[in-house]
Amino acid sequence: MPTLRSIYTDRLSGVYSVNQTLIDIKQTLQFELFTLFGHTFSVGRILLVPLALLLGWWFISRLAHLATYRLRQSGANPDTIHLFKRIFFIVAYAILIITTLDMLSVPLTAFAFLSGAVAIGVGFGAQNIINNFISGWILMWERPIRIGDFLEVDNARGRVEAINTRSTRIRRVDGVHMLIPNSKLLENTVVNWTLIDNLTRTSVKVGVAYGSPCKLVAELIEQATTQHKDILDDPAPLVIFDDFGDSSLIFEVFFWINASAERDQRVIRSQIRFTIDEFFNDAGIVIAFPQRDVHLDGALTLVRQPKEHQS
Repeated sequence: MPTLRSIYTDRLSGVYSVNQTLIDIKQTLQFELFTLFGHTFSVGRILLVPLALLLGWWFISRLAHLATYRLRQSGANPDTIHLFKRIFFIVAYAILIITTLDMLSVPLTAFAFLSGAVAIGVGFGAQNIINNFISGWILMWERPIRIGDFLEVDNARGRVEAINTRSTRIRRVDGVHMLIPNSKLLENTVVNWTLIDNLTRTSVKVGVAYGSPCKLVAELIEQATTQHKDILDDPAPLVIFDDFGDSSLIFEVFFWINASAERDQRVIRSQIRFTIDEFFNDAGIVIAFPQRDVHLDGALTLVRQPKEHQS
């Protein structure tokens, strides 16, 4: 059996071994790697950088998530939340970098020359990137385009899903995503269907056969539009006898609706056409279709060619 002295000796040797390990680790961390800008960098300082950045990134992400969650609960606008999140991340990361450099005892003046060289390089080689970056901040600050708006850009229509640093992501009506540079949204003509409100005016055109009672046709078209629940009463629908067409009498009705997308407009116009067709069938009014009358003038003369005489 082990004696008390041997147990005590083993414990002392274990404590000595732990202390020696700690001393070795401390010496390893204090080992000087290089000197830069008059400051000596050890292994411990170098290992402290990724640890500080990782913990700082985790803390900033959690704090940003908590702040945006509170803003969503308070009913804040999505664009306001998006702008706050961007500003928060930039300020927080700037503080994290400055704090990390201060922990390394590196003065910011040491990067003055480097930052100047980077600025010159960026000015010559990354003009488009800077232009899109600044345009993105203008879009988020002035808010001519907001998240959820329905845009028409270069004959493409879609809803804004995100305004990023370099580009804006739009989901087209066919489900395809588009990435449009932010500068293009500021420098070119963009149709924003929902900038102020969702009110839009649209129309439905129909042609009836010649000889149809025009006043009755106008009344039926007006009735078909006014009874629709999604069509506004003010301004009221307006029926226009548009033209005498080649094969029809053309009528067009203009009306205002509260629609947030082109799909809503197309659905409402389709429902109006169904109702007009039903009313016309009940009233015996014929919807015209292209037709032509051909008149033959004169009599056909049959000319018989004489037979050749055989020799």
